[in-house]
Amino acid sequence: QVQLVESGGGLVQPVRSLRFSCAALGFTLISYSMRWYRQAPGKEREWVATISYSVGTTNYADSVKGRFTISRDNAKNTVYLQMNSLKPDDTAVYYCSSWVGDDYWGQGTQVTVSS
Repeated sequence: QVQLVESGGGLVQPVRSLRFSCAALGFTLISYSMRWYRQAPGKEREWVATISYSVGTTNYADSVKGRFTISRDNAKNTVYLQMNSLKPDDTAVYYCSSWVGDDYWGQGTQVTVSS
């Protein structure tokens, strides 16, 4: 059974850092592209970052480029989102996602950036 299990959210002050984890269950992560999305209050869900299958090419939304890093640990079958220099505008629920024969999403994890 395919599952994506997220962890790592919380309350953080501006300019600080936070890292999300997304553990892939039921499939081998390196064989599929993985994406992070976020949804801020009152806004539509937006794409944040992608790491491609196999070679692991990464792409980022302009709003997070240079601050966020998507990566994966193949041995742990886990994808990460390292978020640095956080801003209040980064406050959102973050989701990991992958197409594994169907569209799968993590449960979502809240990040609140506030002083």
